[in-house]
Amino acid sequence: MTGDDGCRLCGEPVGDERFCSSGCRAVYGELGVPAEGDANDGGPSPIPEGHVRTFLRVDGMHSRSCEVYLEALATAEGVADAEASYVTETVRIDHDPERTTKAELEAALSRTGYEAYLREDAAAADGDGVTRRSREVTGLRSRRSRDMLQGRYIAGVMFGLFVMVHYLTILYPAHLRFLYDDVVLAVFDRALASPAAMIFFLVLSTLTGLVFWFTGAPLIRGSYVGVRMRRGNTELLVALAATGAFVYGLVAIGLGRTDVYHDLTIAIVVVTVAAIYYESLVKRLAVDELSALTVSEVAEARLEGTGECVPVGEVEPGDRVLVRAGERIPVDGVLAEGECAVDEAVITGENLPVAKRAGDELIGGSAVLEGAAVCEAGSGTERGIDRLTTTVWNLQSADHGVGRRADELAGRVLPAVLGLAALVGVGTAVLGATPTEATLASLATLFVCTPWVVGFATPLSVAASVREATERGIVVFDESVLERLRGVDVVVFDKTGTLTTGSMAVLDVALPEEALEMAAALERRSAHPAAKAVVAAAEAGRGVTDGGIEHGQVSAFRSHATGVGGRVDGRELLVGHPELFDERGWSIPGPVRERLADVRAAGRLPVVVGRDGRAEGLVTLGDEPREGWAETMAALHDRGIETVVLTGDHEEATRFARERPDVDRVFAGVPPAGKTATVERLRARGTVAMVGDGTNDAPALAAADLGIALGSGTALASDAADLAVVGEELSAVETAFDLATAAGRRLRENVVLALSYNAVVIPAALLGVLSPPVAFGATVIAASLVAANAERSLVAG
Repeated sequence: MTGDDGCRLCGEPVGDERFCSSGCRAVYGELGVPAEGDANDGGPSPIPEGHVRTFLRVDGMHSRSCEVYLEALATAEGVADAEASYVTETVRIDHDPERTTKAELEAALSRTGYEAYLREDAAAADGDGVTRRSREVTGLRSRRSRDMLQGRYIAGVMFGLFVMVHYLTILYPAHLRFLYDDVVLAVFDRALASPAAMIFFLVLSTLTGLVFWFTGAPLIRGSYVGVRMRRGNTELLVALAATGAFVYGLVAIGLGRTDVYHDLTIAIVVVTVAAIYYESLVKRLAVDELSALTVSEVAEARLEGTGECVPVGEVEPGDRVLVRAGERIPVDGVLAEGECAVDEAVITGENLPVAKRAGDELIGGSAVLEGAAVCEAGSGTERGIDRLTTTVWNLQSADHGVGRRADELAGRVLPAVLGLAALVGVGTAVLGATPTEATLASLATLFVCTPWVVGFATPLSVAASVREATERGIVVFDESVLERLRGVDVVVFDKTGTLTTGSMAVLDVALPEEALEMAAALERRSAHPAAKAVVAAAEAGRGVTDGGIEHGQVSAFRSHATGVGGRVDGRELLVGHPELFDERGWSIPGPVRERLADVRAAGRLPVVVGRDGRAEGLVTLGDEPREGWAETMAALHDRGIETVVLTGDHEEATRFARERPDVDRVFAGVPPAGKTATVERLRARGTVAMVGDGTNDAPALAAADLGIALGSGTALASDAADLAVVGEELSAVETAFDLATAAGRRLRENVVLALSYNAVVIPAALLGVLSPPVAFGATVIAASLVAANAERSLVAG
């Protein structure tokens, strides 16, 4: 909630005003105040006095049970609050650093197969990705975790094959007697009745136990967490069936019987861990797709005078930092001297450059476009981008997503199976069976009635869906993302760089061709995006791309905060913002001023060109809508989804969206904090997805029920998002909805197909014909059906 001295929508400081921007005022007026208990009233609590807030990434989280377990592990002396999110693999802890250090928190959470580490310590040297998420997921610890899982799987396959060879050649013939003649059966019977048979069975039991405990360690860990937290999960389903089969086999060996189900134990463990490993591998490949995204972070700062580059964390208040044209400002501060043009779009969402003069505020993370900037570091060396990052982490740690349907199924089935096993054991004993026979009946019930194949079907289905999405240029990290996407009611779009291309292009030229060529010759010496657009327009007009324009003898070049000046072919030239002409005393004729007013009203950027003290015309620049944006809006609208455009840009720049009947709401001039507050208010009306590309969008992406980042976006935007579009096509958003719907349908189909195992073994057990070959055959049938269905393409095309 906002304070009395803050904006009524987002809480940003406003002084005596009620709102920090016209955009916040418009949102507040249309959406109003959320009711108590709405989605935006949640989120992180204030940090207690004397405490600090630490964010950790924890590898190995995959369910709500993991969240509860890790929150319990984080409870230690000096810890005031802990909140975990398996969706983002983030744990937020408020603690007293004098009583509990960050290293102690890492150690406390790095147990039972989990691996915790500080998010701020995810160094680029640990991985080859450029986003923080890709550095974390490709980092050394994660690689070790995946290598260990791969090693467990390979060991399970090797030992399992050794056991299965003996089953196929020795034990299965004993149960498939109708396939062999009496002579062969007599040989098998003598072998199984000999003293050496016990040694043979003990070797099989030992190898099976190794496979179960080593290869099946992820299943045992998940089961332990489920039991500890009293929450059913698929790992518990699988472990229960495998344990039942293994213990049954041990008891059978002790009784001298041949119905030893160690083969089933190995099959259960190996196929399930294979699916888990495949899911991990596919997700890793999906994260690799993010490595091409841009980076908005600055690791070092160049000190003025000495030219020494130091880590940003070592910059002290009052230090003067030199930032050259094309570089990003490393810390917040003020412009110490001179003037420059700055692109603050990454922070504010405003796509037009901002002129800065001595004494003006500079925001860390923004880029210097024109002129060199000397930034005097402020009282705190935290950057605007750092504050946005912290906001993202706060929101991510509170994102619990939705429970996996398979885990919910497990929670309902487990008590029934355990109750049935107990009932069968008691019933068998009442009917006159010995305690040993009653025990075997109960154990058989566990591996016969437990739908353990669901534990194989779930990760395999998730992996197949993630893989197909990646092949279509859509990066998702979890089935929960697709599940949330299926329930979206509102899609919020950023404008700049999302609905539009995010780059300056010449839309109109209203001046003599000679003047345009002379302006291009001058603009060649500038790094400003508008300058590049003017040069491109002049070259396109003459059909050249190598600079072959006729007018280009430049002298006395001067760079200003809002334009450039100099002499071209002996004539004085000025190119830039209308204010530059007023400052330099150059005249702007009435017709040119009228055209200026029209261009500004349309939300475009006018670049005035003048010669010898007088403006002759202007070049109109703008950020054009992406191809196919209207079709995407229409498709979502046809699905019954509300569409909203939310931008930090001025209202005139959103005219193209306001004219569309399938755009339900448009909010302009909204700062980053206002975007987050807007998303939270919309969440009170339904499930919200946010589509954005800039760092300024990151908190809103994290605040939404589902964040979607475009591939042209910044690293922080991708870190905050749940889904990333690698390419530039907005149509991929519609494709993501199609994939989500199809993935949900396939997951339900695979859960049903997984029950084919039980459909075979339950009747076999009731008819008294259940044996290891039958159980193993049922496993092969169920796993094959699930795998075949998982390989089907979700969406045509």
